[in-house]
Amino acid sequence: MTMNRPGHYGGPQPDPRALMEAGANPTWFGRVDPRNYRPAPGTPAEAPGHPWLPPLPPAQRRTTGTMPLLLTGGILAFASLLLIVPFLLGNTGVAGFGIGFIASLLPLSTVLLTVSFIDRWEPEPKRLLAFAFTWGAAVSIAGTLLIQPLFAVAAPRTSEADFRLFMATVEAPIVEEFTKSLGLLLLLLAARKYFDGPVDGVVFAFTIAGGFAFTENILYFGREIADSTDPGTDLVRIFILRGIMSPFAHAIFTGTTGLIMGFAARKWHTGYSVLAFFLGLLPAMFLHNRWNSMGADFLVQYVLVQVPIFLAAAVGIILLRVAESKLTRQRLIEYARAGWFSPVEVDMLATARGRRQAIRWAQSRGREAAMRRFVKAATALACTRQRILSGRDVHQHQADERRQLGDVPGLRAAVLG
Repeated sequence: MTMNRPGHYGGPQPDPRALMEAGANPTWFGRVDPRNYRPAPGTPAEAPGHPWLPPLPPAQRRTTGTMPLLLTGGILAFASLLLIVPFLLGNTGVAGFGIGFIASLLPLSTVLLTVSFIDRWEPEPKRLLAFAFTWGAAVSIAGTLLIQPLFAVAAPRTSEADFRLFMATVEAPIVEEFTKSLGLLLLLLAARKYFDGPVDGVVFAFTIAGGFAFTENILYFGREIADSTDPGTDLVRIFILRGIMSPFAHAIFTGTTGLIMGFAARKWHTGYSVLAFFLGLLPAMFLHNRWNSMGADFLVQYVLVQVPIFLAAAVGIILLRVAESKLTRQRLIEYARAGWFSPVEVDMLATARGRRQAIRWAQSRGREAAMRRFVKAATALACTRQRILSGRDVHQHQADERRQLGDVPGLRAAVLG
């Protein structure tokens, strides 16, 4: 595979309006208001091969980044475990807890592998994924346990069946989706640099939901061991139901909230974010209610309703991935017009096929790590440009852009040797 040095991409840099007409909005994904559009920095016509970087914007007030969010999450998770662990042990016993923990790892692995696949194009920081998982596995569970008694007071007491139905179809969808999605809202408000699109929303939502389902599965699996007269048979039955037939149930519920919040994140507006949180809860609660309402005709509803919902979610995720790739390509083309990348590099960095070929090429020359850094940096740069074109916090993102562009020549040199 041959990598070219950067140069012109399609001739002189056109004006912003012409760029907008030439495809700066290639898809419904990440559309830009023409009033916010600005050309990528660089004037190759004046200094061919040596793109120009503007001075850094005026210094902005230094922030503490995501540290307050992570610290708050850690404290809440630790406090939550003080409530959750005794609760689980009291319902499952030591043996049930241990077996339930091990059995719950299997559906959890399925969800996290899916998260890894969705997140492969532009991986989220591991520290934020860890926050999302611990929020789901600990904080949202503890919140559910604390709020649940309030609904139990309002539940009908005409019969045990009515009480259980109310708690399953009213309390669980409302409380569980609310406590899970609070983690999404915190991520969107406190780490918006990394939560700025629907794919990010789905990734964080799936991770939170995976954590929640993990802890919930420990309870369900462990309780079968503790309470059943035939624990082996009952454990297999409930594992098939929760671990094989529905490992993505919670992920799909909360994923709808994450999707809606992700689209709102494109606006970079706190009011839109909060509004999207409440709007996003509605489909999540509805889907959760429909799942918990399945009764004697469970298999029929599962095949006719739940399976199509799962397939629709899978297709939606694939479409989001394709749109993300197209948007990355468009933003890198704009940098290429300014002289930062060659046409060959854009094709290599902005397509799944090009990336695979690039990695194989680099592996044959012992430069795989350098190539992966180059790909990651180009993707991050495209995302930074999208943030700039959103029209919000422009100076901050331009400072990020300048630093990232400054790294491009060195990263390319490491790949080319």
